[in-house]
Amino acid sequence: MFNPLSKFQGQVKSKRERKRWWLFHATDFPSLMYPCFIFGRILGTFPYTINGLSFVISKPFYILSNIVMCVFCFGLLILIVIMNFYKKYDNGNNEEDIIANNFYNITRNFIIITTIISNKQRMRVLQTIIKISSNLSSGLYQMSSVLIHAKDIFGFSYLIMHTLYGLYIMQIPFLHSVMLLYINLLVFQMDMLYINCVYVLKVCFKKINDDLANLLVNNDESHLVKWINHEQRNHLLLELKTIKKQHLMISNTVQKLNITFSPQLLATLGLCFISITFELYYNIQWKNGLYINWTKEFDHTWIMIDVVHYCIKLAMIAWACETGKTQAIKINTTVHDMLNSIDDNKISRELQLFSLQIMHCDNTFSAKGLTLDATLITKVNNNLSTIVYIPLN
Repeated sequence: MFNPLSKFQGQVKSKRERKRWWLFHATDFPSLMYPCFIFGRILGTFPYTINGLSFVISKPFYILSNIVMCVFCFGLLILIVIMNFYKKYDNGNNEEDIIANNFYNITRNFIIITTIISNKQRMRVLQTIIKISSNLSSGLYQMSSVLIHAKDIFGFSYLIMHTLYGLYIMQIPFLHSVMLLYINLLVFQMDMLYINCVYVLKVCFKKINDDLANLLVNNDESHLVKWINHEQRNHLLLELKTIKKQHLMISNTVQKLNITFSPQLLATLGLCFISITFELYYNIQWKNGLYINWTKEFDHTWIMIDVVHYCIKLAMIAWACETGKTQAIKINTTVHDMLNSIDDNKISRELQLFSLQIMHCDNTFSAKGLTLDATLITKVNNNLSTIVYIPLN
């Protein structure tokens, strides 16, 4: 029988759900990742539907996305053959440019293939992250959404305009232009998805550190705690066990994230490094000092702007991973501060077990052994300095 009250409640619920998706006003993990998920749905990298705290593969989207990515992957292979054996669409490029283009196309093709293969594994990682981040406050999500939404929307819009403008000026055939635009957007979207996941895990680590600090402060302002009250002891033990369990889940998720995104990240880092290297190597000159020819040709100038894009992407990956690792390290410091302030055998024992767990959990973000942190920028700078020094001698 028709129930007006249930209809009204459904309308209210629908309005609440719509409010959750406002830009820069995230309240949970799905709303925080909303722009990234929408771009992924358009490109075919997000063939999932969200049901509460779980992701479910949508078969129509899954089949369609795989077909689309396979078509572009096959098209990229044809482009490689055309550029190498038929010498078309090279616009007079020399052998060095052809080598660079081959590397770009092969690397992008590899990213597409890994994206297809890791669909289910990526879904499991996202499902784990949505569960462990469910205890974050809406205030933390809203503060994070300002950065994440702005980064995703601005980066996606910039890449579309930049790619279309360059392809129009260089008069590349339409199908070739569409293919390159799609692939550039797919690579960007996958990189942003990784950065966003790392950022959420960083916030989770910070939440654990804040909870531990609050336990210490709230129970005794002097920080010299002697546990006499049995009820207080049990309450703190329960809180510590809960926090320790959350920390273990987040640490395991870091390892899953590393395994899932490692092939894509290695390809992205290689793409960034080779792009920067080729452009600096062939544009740098020595004329009474170091000189970079930014206006040699339009396509070189356009690609130099693209190099800036790659540098920013490298910096963002390094920043997200470095700050995430820093928050994880701070937890160990907070635990030892509590150990020095608490004079209770049971609580101390629990804190020692927590400290031991932290020592055994490797919360370093990496890609097949390559650590992704501030040292990544240093390594890239050192290698580029060596390569740039070669043409000057």
